[in-house]
Amino acid sequence: MLEEKIVSLKKELLEFANHTEHMLEKAMQGLLKRDRVLLDEVLGADETQANESELHIDELCVTLIAQYAPKGRDLRTILMILRMNNDLERMADHAVNIAQSSARLIEQPPVKPLIDIPHLAEVAGKMLHDSITSFVDENALLAKRVCDRDDVVDNLKMQLMRELITYMTSDATTISRSLDLIRIANNLERVGDLSTNICEDVIFMAEGRVIKHHADESTA
Repeated sequence: MLEEKIVSLKKELLEFANHTEHMLEKAMQGLLKRDRVLLDEVLGADETQANESELHIDELCVTLIAQYAPKGRDLRTILMILRMNNDLERMADHAVNIAQSSARLIEQPPVKPLIDIPHLAEVAGKMLHDSITSFVDENALLAKRVCDRDDVVDNLKMQLMRELITYMTSDATTISRSLDLIRIANNLERVGDLSTNICEDVIFMAEGRVIKHHADESTA
């Protein structure tokens, strides 16, 4: 019975993950297409659904622990789902933040062609997608590869920030728009960080090893 409940719980988490992934994609498409309708969806119904999903999964996890007093692998799996649920809710919040910044940006002329931001979003979004896949498949190798990509996101963000600082110092009228682009980059970086958190938990679940400094893991 507990095993069936955990399978059902995983399905709920996967649906939440897919919703969060779509929120990020929609927020970015709203920016790139300058589409306020898409952004309003993220800021409205999508955010509400994410909050409801997070509360629902949290309640399911607590109920399973209370009813079945799971041990060993079952307990680790439920506790991991609790942590992932929290990470997904935070990523949904980052999608909302991106939509808020995008809503301001599409009302003004662009500071520069949007090349770096979409690339950053693509990498961070793939990290999220692969982190969930690694959980579903209990694939520690894929999880390690996601962890390795965290540095790529960090470097892309720093490159973009250096470029935008140059714009702001040479033309003060670009400051507010540049700051919104930096906010978007910071939120995308956090999506990468949270995806890495999920993958560290996957490695623990699959191999029973705790890794806190994932950068060392590629040489392990």
